[in-house]
Amino acid sequence: MNGTDYLVVFLIAIGLSADCFAVALSASVTAKNPSRLQVLRVAAMFGLFQAIMPVLGWLAGQTMVKFIASYDHFLAFVLLAIVGGRMIWESFHHKKEYDEQTDVTKGWMLLTLSVATSIDALAVGFSIAFMDVHVAVASIIIGVVAFIATVIGFLLGKKAGALIGRWAEAIGGIVLIGIGLRILISHLLGYA
Repeated sequence: MNGTDYLVVFLIAIGLSADCFAVALSASVTAKNPSRLQVLRVAAMFGLFQAIMPVLGWLAGQTMVKFIASYDHFLAFVLLAIVGGRMIWESFHHKKEYDEQTDVTKGWMLLTLSVATSIDALAVGFSIAFMDVHVAVASIIIGVVAFIATVIGFLLGKKAGALIGRWAEAIGGIVLIGIGLRILISHLLGYA
């Protein structure tokens, strides 16, 4: 693996981590002052899923990737739309106290977001097989970049949350749905 291969993997990792960054930004805006533990938990899950999915794609081979590629964009859109829609709904039906069920930093919400933001990495895993790149090295680079992008998203989101106040949860939901739409439209138009 030469320097150019590392650069290509790094650029792929940045592209894959864009959704992690945007979801973390949104989650941070909607969360009530997330702790370091919550930020690390989300960053670790996003990084882990981003690292695992290319390996699974690489292992699955061409048949599985072709099967998943035909609907991965729909799956990502549906998952993000459900989470985003729930956030929008709850912003208008908000309880006085922070609702633990809408905590995107744990449980099913975190798992759903981890899967939704890493589906594209599954297909990338197949393409790694055609590059002169060791899949384990590529997987680690992709996971670390996703981890860092998630932490940065949370840090920037804390500042943005103070500016938009009570509308934060609705805006966060809209952002998640927007990410899902971008994934869906880019695949339908052949950009990804």
